[in-house]
Amino acid sequence: MSVAKSLDRMPEAFVSDSSITHAVSRAVTAGKLRKLASRLYSRNMIDPPEAIVARNLWSIVAGYYLGALIADRTALENFPASDGSVCLIATHGQDITLPGHTLRPRRGIAPLPTDLPFLGGLFLCSTARAFLENMRPSRARGGRVARTLGRAEIEERLDNLIRRSGEDAANRLRDEIGALGPTLGLGEEAAALDALIGALLDNRKAELSATSAVARHQGRRCDPDRLALFQVLHAALRDHPPLSRIAPDRGPESSATLAFFEAYFSNFIEGTELAVDEAAGIVFRGAVPDERPAGAYDILGTWRIVSNDWEMGRTPTDARTLEALLTARHASVMEGRPDTRPGAFKQAANQAGLTAFVAPDLVTGTLAQGFDLYRSLETPFHRAVFMMFLIAEVHPFVDGNGRIARIMMNAELVAAGEERIIVPTVYHANYLAALKALSRTRRAEPLIRMLDYAQRWTAAVDWRSLVETRRELEECNAFLDSNVAVAEGRRLRMPG
Repeated sequence: MSVAKSLDRMPEAFVSDSSITHAVSRAVTAGKLRKLASRLYSRNMIDPPEAIVARNLWSIVAGYYLGALIADRTALENFPASDGSVCLIATHGQDITLPGHTLRPRRGIAPLPTDLPFLGGLFLCSTARAFLENMRPSRARGGRVARTLGRAEIEERLDNLIRRSGEDAANRLRDEIGALGPTLGLGEEAAALDALIGALLDNRKAELSATSAVARHQGRRCDPDRLALFQVLHAALRDHPPLSRIAPDRGPESSATLAFFEAYFSNFIEGTELAVDEAAGIVFRGAVPDERPAGAYDILGTWRIVSNDWEMGRTPTDARTLEALLTARHASVMEGRPDTRPGAFKQAANQAGLTAFVAPDLVTGTLAQGFDLYRSLETPFHRAVFMMFLIAEVHPFVDGNGRIARIMMNAELVAAGEERIIVPTVYHANYLAALKALSRTRRAEPLIRMLDYAQRWTAAVDWRSLVETRRELEECNAFLDSNVAVAEGRRLRMPG
């Protein structure tokens, strides 16, 4: 096969060598190849060079440094650094600047039997070696990131390992580090890592700096991914203009009607689908249907809380009272479902669809860390939104989490004399979409905007009496199934 034809079989981007230099030069002159960097060429004449390099990165690295070991921060982060740095151990070479990336080789011990074969003839540091070599201090120079991660970043990764894989995995890593340290001449680093892992497992003393690591050591282990999500919402709320909707001074019948529909809608969207008359009979006449006693107790338990102004005026003052309020209110709401362990936090992991909620052993710590953010919010509406999302995202109970989240939300408003937020059936899809926008794509504005509209709607409804309010809610489409409403192009209407 001719050299020219062999170029046609080359990948999208490749590193030239002496055997094809002349053919590559002729192809560039003919407009069939373009040069992206020193010795780096591509048959793609259209896409940006940065994009071409990114999708062919490891074959390009192998073209420059065949047999090199992916090391230092790249071996732990598993992708190029924020400035595009790719750190390697190789037998030769200087830094090579590519579009969007910089290859940074250094001398070091060649791949060991414990290291792993990687793409294109490259090797990847074992996890133990990667942690050991990242414990060596380095400095950022020439505008490039340091070759190794900082101490806090290493602590966060160890905490993440324990959180996701358990203590046994951490102890296995500890043993591997201890065995590998002398081979690499990193005995001091191995001892420091042993102390770090021991501190995170609470059987050694070591100075910790990462927030998640300190929290684990103090017994306040939290889910750092959720904490980052709560910080996104906190920042968005702090940036959102404050608003206040003072609740009118309603009489007994109007207040009872409002509380009834709050309990009714909160249960309906969680699957307790009772007719309004049936639910009213349960709440106001104690008529519990024989065929659905659990659903009756659900709405009764919720009603007992949301209709009690004293109870709804209670808000947490610290992390302990937050737990106490949550468990007491859950015990009331879920009293009729003993299989859900009313008043007790979950003991097994739970999820909805693809969303896995906070692990059972991280519930208390994550609630505590979330509370620290909650208490720095100044307005009742902001605190209400944050509290609802905190409980919904942690999902601390086997069941009933949505109802408890909305109870906690409205308690923030009632305690401040402000209007409640009711989410009617037709608005359920909007409610879920707003929660997903924040939990999956970190966009907080849809949730804030959606709850703002729901509060305005709640304030606009008369709530005069059960009969009159029901008629008004029907005119607002409040009882429509949200999926049917979307299909028919109908939405929650403002009264009048």
